[in-house]
Amino acid sequence: MPHPLITQDHIDQFQRDGVVLIRGLFAEQVELLRDGVEANMAEPGPYASNNEKKGQTGRFFDDYCNWTRIPQFEEAIKHSPVAEVAADLMQSKRVQMFHDHVLVKEPGTSMATPWHQDGPYYFVEGQQTISFWSPLDPVTDASLRCVAGSHRWEKEVLPTRWVSEEGFFADEGQYMPVPDPDAEGMTVKEWEMQPGDAVAFNYRTLHGARANTSSSRRRAFSLRLVGDDARYIERPGPTSPPYPGHEMTPGQILREDWFPVLLQR
Repeated sequence: MPHPLITQDHIDQFQRDGVVLIRGLFAEQVELLRDGVEANMAEPGPYASNNEKKGQTGRFFDDYCNWTRIPQFEEAIKHSPVAEVAADLMQSKRVQMFHDHVLVKEPGTSMATPWHQDGPYYFVEGQQTISFWSPLDPVTDASLRCVAGSHRWEKEVLPTRWVSEEGFFADEGQYMPVPDPDAEGMTVKEWEMQPGDAVAFNYRTLHGARANTSSSRRRAFSLRLVGDDARYIERPGPTSPPYPGHEMTPGQILREDWFPVLLQR
């Protein structure tokens, strides 16, 4: 039986569309995660960015790989049902940590989150992958937007640098250009969300988010996990996150001392 937060319909939607909404996934951890975000912004990690782009207004802060140094994040991960829900949605017996990501758009932030797939930035391949995006403030227009079925596209989308819009890697034909889902009539899923709700999506699901034109903050906590078939893959250049010195080889399960197993059924 699936976790009480979800039904077989959630699992079917995730497998078919590569994205599904889970109401209340982090409902009991909202204040904890808000405290963690404040701690993160007060003491950013080495990958933090304010995504400053010429002509744009506001502040779009993001940072990742902080869960081992910010206890609020670790506690929220371990005491929420996220690993059980991930196992159900991925249809995986094993759930392994990959990394966390904080994204904060202050009021009046004009920069949108560009359309992208997470997978091409990562050194992970496999269909049993999952990202959770959970707002810590009510969201309407600044919610996450995901293209249904994009996790099954033959080619991955070229990963780009969000500010410069340059390709993250040299493209030798293995990637497709970043599409414009609205102009191309793609099926885009998005929801109005309350704090603690979560959008669950596959690493290869194309997604983005609009600017925050509201008068309130839009804080979001993201968590990236992997399942049974996830393996290390080499990319054309340094990945994001880079995890220098990991010493993994292609085809290897992610090393458990760096990426701990959260659930094994």
